[in-house]
Amino acid sequence: MQLHPRDRARLVDAAMGRVPCDLAIRNVRLFNVLTWETYEAEVGIVDGFVACVSADPDGTGGRFPIEAAESFDGGGGLLIPGFIDSHLHIESSMLTPAHMAEAVLPQGTTTLITDPHEVANVGGVEAVEYMLEASEGLPMRQFVLVPSCVPAVPELGNAGASFGRDEVERLLDHPRVLGLAELMDYPGILANSARMRAIMDACERRGGFMQGHAPFLADRDLNAYAASGVRSDHETRTGREARDKLRLGMHVDMRESSMSLNAAAIAPAVKDFRNLSTLSLCTDDLEPEDILTTGHVSRVVARAVECGLSPEQAITCATLNAAREIGITNLGAVAPGFAADLQIVSDLARPRPSAVFAMGRLVARDGRMLAAVPRRSFPQEERNTVRLEIPSEEALRIPAEGTSARVRVVKYDSLNGSTTSFSMEDLPVEDGYLSLGGDRDLKFVAVLNRHGGGTRFVGVVRNFGTARGAYGATVSHDSHNLVVVYDRPSDALAVIRALKECGGGKIAAVDGAVVGRLELPIYGLISRLDADGLAREISGMKKILRSALGLEVPNPLMRIVSLALPVIPKAKFSDIGLVDVLAQKIVPLME
Repeated sequence: MQLHPRDRARLVDAAMGRVPCDLAIRNVRLFNVLTWETYEAEVGIVDGFVACVSADPDGTGGRFPIEAAESFDGGGGLLIPGFIDSHLHIESSMLTPAHMAEAVLPQGTTTLITDPHEVANVGGVEAVEYMLEASEGLPMRQFVLVPSCVPAVPELGNAGASFGRDEVERLLDHPRVLGLAELMDYPGILANSARMRAIMDACERRGGFMQGHAPFLADRDLNAYAASGVRSDHETRTGREARDKLRLGMHVDMRESSMSLNAAAIAPAVKDFRNLSTLSLCTDDLEPEDILTTGHVSRVVARAVECGLSPEQAITCATLNAAREIGITNLGAVAPGFAADLQIVSDLARPRPSAVFAMGRLVARDGRMLAAVPRRSFPQEERNTVRLEIPSEEALRIPAEGTSARVRVVKYDSLNGSTTSFSMEDLPVEDGYLSLGGDRDLKFVAVLNRHGGGTRFVGVVRNFGTARGAYGATVSHDSHNLVVVYDRPSDALAVIRALKECGGGKIAAVDGAVVGRLELPIYGLISRLDADGLAREISGMKKILRSALGLEVPNPLMRIVSLALPVIPKAKFSDIGLVDVLAQKIVPLME
């Protein structure tokens, strides 16, 4: 696939000097991701594409003058391509597509490969179309992949929508849709399930890209997953996984998100491979505060270098490799005919752009947004998608017989991660209901279907981290039901009522009263605020979670979001029961 200039003949005329370029970038040193050379150059741009590169790296007299309507003095900085985020969910940043563009363009990111499966699980095809409409006409490229697993695993829980071949084919026809987003139902893929095969065949017939999701797959299973047509994986968490996937021809999207930090495991394990053309970088789920303070793809580049990649390797992973991964042949390099998405930095190892160009226009300078971003509103932004009946306190308790019960408890494996496991524990029974027995490390968890389905499940979690009160959210990957962690039902009810009233978000309550709120009224996932305003609210909410609820974990806001995600090992909740992720089945709460 190629990006096409409006007038190819004009591009040729400008390269030949018959007509002036729109813009010439002068006084820069070009780091060429195609050859890993650095040399002085001037770049001519026409209609958002590079027309010519005037340089003489071999000293043979290859420089030629570039006439242009405008010139930009790069101040002797390093000119590199704009960064490409090879996998992310804009909704996980809780920003609209327009506000996302405002946040990441000054950081040097000019292209996003987005998976809107968060909104898809709430609002179906209409929600994906909203993300496409809301990202139209922005001063950056936001490509979209069709959510492939809505819900993630249909047999294990309910979402607000269900995607089959018909829904996928409808969305694949959009010109900014490149293929299928992360194929999370790897058990279905390995079993050649009819649902997954139909969805994948629809993409394959169109020549689309198929993005993977394969945590801990190895050996025969990994071979079969790659043979199915899946081309990438961003869920790689160990060095062995990274090496195995690269050796089998898969693209590995090395991730540094607000929740999962994988560069330390991956970079040292692969840095000595002589060919890293199938290693790319992604952010997956990144909060606004992190974007504004530590960068976007730029932060992944810096971390990759800290962990062992050379600066040249890291920059290439963030640009050319990502473009080749998604099959766009004229993106991710500074060369004639390539898209003029560029940035000027002073240091490849810690890139902080002094100027960013997207589609041939100067859009940001010294960390400030210059380009205007369209201000539009959409009817989908005004709908309350929290559709549930408020339960009774009794419904938030677990009936049990006798004086004690043997309970299957979901246990967090660490303070900074999303993996969980089961432990069998004997818990006391008081007045016909399960009791936590005064154990501060134990909490109840309720998952309520908030899409009008009426289903609900209550279980027990260990090591969540709260000392008191209740913490609830409608951000709960991937079905985005309402999840609340609590010790007293009265606190849980306060959270549930507040979430329904505001249309979703994250709420904390103590002694039956709401003490903190982060409202996300768009699909219960996205704020109407820009990155600066939202970052302030997030910071305040984190302080409340730590001080009022005692949730002392590295990222208290994100602690709850994967508790009901049935594709991350090993034990999870859903609105219909306890999920054994590895066995892909519902298991009983008590034995």
